[in-house]
Amino acid sequence: MDNKTIRKEVISILVDNQSNVLTRVSSLFGRRGFNIDSLTVSATNDPNLSRITIVFQGTEQALHQILTQTAKLEVVKKISPLDKRNSIYRELLLIKLRADKTERSAIREIVEIYRGKIDDLSRTSMIVELTGNSEKIDGFMDIISCYDILEVCRTGITGISRVDEALIDTKDAD
Repeated sequence: MDNKTIRKEVISILVDNQSNVLTRVSSLFGRRGFNIDSLTVSATNDPNLSRITIVFQGTEQALHQILTQTAKLEVVKKISPLDKRNSIYRELLLIKLRADKTERSAIREIVEIYRGKIDDLSRTSMIVELTGNSEKIDGFMDIISCYDILEVCRTGITGISRVDEALIDTKDAD
């Protein structure tokens, strides 16, 4: 790939589970002129570590620069790009739709096609939960857009590598 081509990059960062870590990592991106498209933070199997997944747009050179700069933070333990071919990405969507009794059946059929779940139903609305890759979520949003959408809550991408030992240990990289 040419060094000038801009593409979506997804990186996974294992960090110390302590206060202000997210601020330190995200502000590094801002100081370097990178806009974060998506950011998720979650617990790991180790209570001392958290996982940050960041999605941003950049060139191959930009990816290398941000990996190098982020790895220098003392709170960062491991960092790795998540290549789409060797990783699994997921998002969660919660969407509240206006749904009277005449629309419920049609909405339910769409939800079933996308393997979603109806989490809440009232006389006038329903809340749908859908998990999948970004393309699936985008496709569902496009199809469901003809209904009255009351609220949308969409997480960012979270991901995990299919390859063992995919994370770069920042302490060994020096």
